[in-house]
Amino acid sequence: MWSAYLILTGLLVLLTLLPKIQNQHWIFRVPEFGKIQITYFIVLTFLLGFFFRSAEYFWYFQGTLFILFVHHGVILVKYTPLYRVRKHQRGKRSSQKLHFISANVYQFNTEYDKFIGLINRNKPEMFLTMESNGAWENALRALEKDYPYHHKVTLENTYGMHFYSKIQIKNSTTHYFVAEDIPSIEIHLETEDGFSFVFFGVHPPPPSPTEEATSKERDGDLLSIAKRVKDITEPVLVVGDFNNVAWSRSSILFRKTSHLIDPRIGRAFVPTFHAKYQLLRFPIDLMFHSEDIFIKELKTLDNFGSDHLPVYCEFFIDHHNTGQEERIEVADAEEKAEAEEMIIEGKKEDGDRDAVVTE
Repeated sequence: MWSAYLILTGLLVLLTLLPKIQNQHWIFRVPEFGKIQITYFIVLTFLLGFFFRSAEYFWYFQGTLFILFVHHGVILVKYTPLYRVRKHQRGKRSSQKLHFISANVYQFNTEYDKFIGLINRNKPEMFLTMESNGAWENALRALEKDYPYHHKVTLENTYGMHFYSKIQIKNSTTHYFVAEDIPSIEIHLETEDGFSFVFFGVHPPPPSPTEEATSKERDGDLLSIAKRVKDITEPVLVVGDFNNVAWSRSSILFRKTSHLIDPRIGRAFVPTFHAKYQLLRFPIDLMFHSEDIFIKELKTLDNFGSDHLPVYCEFFIDHHNTGQEERIEVADAEEKAEAEEMIIEGKKEDGDRDAVVTE
């Protein structure tokens, strides 16, 4: 048991230190995803240690675990209600409440009716699907009567993307910032009460031993979107499967470069993947918004057969409320240079992906 305690302590130290090394190989980036689980294991290992109070160097190891807990806790507490963030009520001059659902449907999931039922029950004004291919597009035609406005990027490589809306689309664009097979979408909408806003749908590739060896394309894609968003004067939402976590270096650079707000701060982790394994569930389906968009509710919905849980959001737009401006963080000169370098590296990277992916 003492050996197990020492091995666990060493492993937890390693998993904490690896993400501190700013190398984009998946070995260094994947441990970021499990920060919540790592913190739980630190607590369990710390408690286990008290069975060996008489062991040599016991307090050194316990002290190490306590330092690790404080390190992770300081980062994670920001994404809980313990971190106080000012709440805002909808005013007379704000928009009506709006709702969207974002869902990585998993290309090989054929439980189309479950997803259609989820949309019909929740009745969002708009929804975004990722990994949606031709079969999914055919299935979703059942919703087009209620969602007459849409933007479709149909791909068979697990990076297809479809956007459906009850709100009028003024114009829409598909971007390929770092690779010709990795789209992101930019949708300009206007509500019936005259509020314009921009919705970005994103789904960059993950760093992992089975997909991309590095996070270069992911980071380059996200930071390219951040630069594009910064130049938009209308309210903005950026939504999707980021294949990233909010506390990673590239996510923080994204938030600072784009001048957007992370609604998880002061609210909740909202973990989404893997839908079937609650103890191994990571918050990688993210969203960010500009200071004149106010989030009332952000949560996951029931699983519909995908490996991701869908994300549901209720928000409103208020151009007269300046209460969120203090939450905007801006990148300094060093961070801007780092972001530019990540974009260049992302464009250089040659992801080895098939045009058609079969399970």
